[in-house]
Amino acid sequence: MVSIYNEAVASSFATADIAAVSVDSRRDWFTEHEPTKYPIYVWEEADGVRAWCSLSPYRPGRMALRFTAEISYYVQRDSQRKGIASRLVRHAISDCEALQIKNLFAIVLEPNSGSCSLLEKLGFEKWGFLPYVADFDGQECGHLYYGQRLPWPNKSPEPTPIGRRSSAIAVSVLAAAWLSFFR
Repeated sequence: MVSIYNEAVASSFATADIAAVSVDSRRDWFTEHEPTKYPIYVWEEADGVRAWCSLSPYRPGRMALRFTAEISYYVQRDSQRKGIASRLVRHAISDCEALQIKNLFAIVLEPNSGSCSLLEKLGFEKWGFLPYVADFDGQECGHLYYGQRLPWPNKSPEPTPIGRRSSAIAVSVLAAAWLSFFR
């Protein structure tokens, strides 16, 4: 997972980090992602983890914001444009009711048109913009905030495929994530 993230760092404009991260520097972040509230999902193929997606708390400790989460996703460069990010984000959205998340948002650097298109395709709307907040060696850009108000609680007459199954998926996904994280 760290290697996938570091690919994003190296490509610029996919994350606001400007230097590669280490496994040690990400341990606290990783352990803060409780699978029953803020899971990490991984896309694994025969040759290993190809992508991951996480749900993270928004302003932890401020209880009025407890139903809001940030979604992030990263796909290994040679696996991009194959629908993996879309599948991971859709899966995360499908778990949000069980996780008691009503509002989901993503923060995207302004030049990252691929993520903007993906989020818009999945029903996210532009909720905000912070101009000139990121500086990449003198090249400034803004942060776009894309959000989605989820239909929670789901008032659909159809039963939803969430519930116990999604928690089991999150736990097994987290176990797989632990293994890949420390490789």
